[in-house]
This record gives sequence, structure tokens and C-alpha cells, in this order.
Amino acid sequence: MQYNEKDIDIYVRRHSTPESDALKELDRQTHLRVIQPRMLSGHIQGKMIEMMVRMARPKRVLEIGTFTGYSAIAIAQGLDDDAFIDTIDPNDELESMVSEFVERAGVQSKVRIHSGSALDVVPQLGDCYDFVYVDGDKREYPQYYRMLLDGGHVHSGSFILADNTLWDGKVAVEPEKRDDHTTALIEFNRMVAEDPRVEVVIVPLRDGLSIIRVK
Repeated sequence: MQYNEKDIDIYVRRHSTPESDALKELDRQTHLRVIQPRMLSGHIQGKMIEMMVRMARPKRVLEIGTFTGYSAIAIAQGLDDDAFIDTIDPNDELESMVSEFVERAGVQSKVRIHSGSALDVVPQLGDCYDFVYVDGDKREYPQYYRMLLDGGHVHSGSFILADNTLWDGKVAVEPEKRDDHTTALIEFNRMVAEDPRVEVVIVPLRDGLSIIRVK
């Protein structure tokens, strides 16, 4: 029997815990006010990441790529009261919107917002994280990975989630059809798969989510 992907998506949403009111409104405002709203994590992916945070119970979380703050808020909602997330984005024009919805969600005590390149900001913060969510510039994914692993910003038992690692299936196309984003993601996926310091599984959720555990 054939099924429609749209019907399955509707079914999944109906049978999953609803997103919070703040996140629902953030989704709406992102689509009204921001270019490329499809970059938003959204209800199901946001809820899955929140669930993973609740299971892992990290104390220090890093997010590379804040956008309008949906995933940062979802992560913060899953954190214990004594935990926090450092979230970094180069687009400081969105910072006021992120701050507004962080407060509306009531998680301002858990969220630290930083503007700038993650490649510059993370070394300055100098922290070691239990959980990292990577959703920044796809062309920089290999550099993010080297920074995290070689720079001592994760430890044994840390989890790294990397979004968009299937890139609309472009990672599997012929070399002559690849753009810079695709090439970088292919390199990232290869680096992770071949790195004996970690184990990884790519989950085909939305645009691909790599779950990486540091050994």
C-alpha cells in the first residue's frame, strides 16, 4: 500500500508532544520576518533534540548556528536548572529576536547568546562541552569538527549532533554537480566516519542528522 509523505508528516505531528507556545509563535514570526525560514529546526526535530538533551542531561551545551533561536530554546527546555547553552551566530541582526523569544520561553537563565564566527568565539570561551549542536555554515563543518575534537572542546562521552549532513541528497551526487556546501559536507561526513575517536550514525530525519559520540 502506498502512502503520502505529507500524510505521514501530519500523522507524526498529531501524535507527538506539541511544541511550546513560545516556539510555535517563533516559528510563525520567523516565516513572517526572516529570509530563508526553512533554516528553522521546527517542531519534530526540535522536540527530538530536546528529548536527547533530557536523556543525556548535559551541563554545558554549545550550539553553532543560532538563526532565530528555535533549537537553542528547545535545547534549553530540556536542560536541568543548573545547566546552560552557549549559542553562537554571525548574524547579529537576529540577536534581538532571539533574546525576545528566549525570554518569552522563560529560559533566559540557561541561554548565553554570542555574535560572531564560531571558529573565533569558541576558542575564546575556552569551555569543554558535554553536548554540541552544529547547524552553522555548511562550508565550515570540517573546521568546526577539527576545532571541537582537536581543540579540547569536547570530552569522552560528549555528544555532537550535526544537522543537514545529507543536504537534500546532494552528498550522493556526481562530483561535477557538487557545490562548495556539498563538498564540505562530504568531507565532514568522511572525516567523522574515519575518525577512531568517535562513533557516528546518520539519521535520515529531514535533511540528515549525524549523531556523534566521542569515545
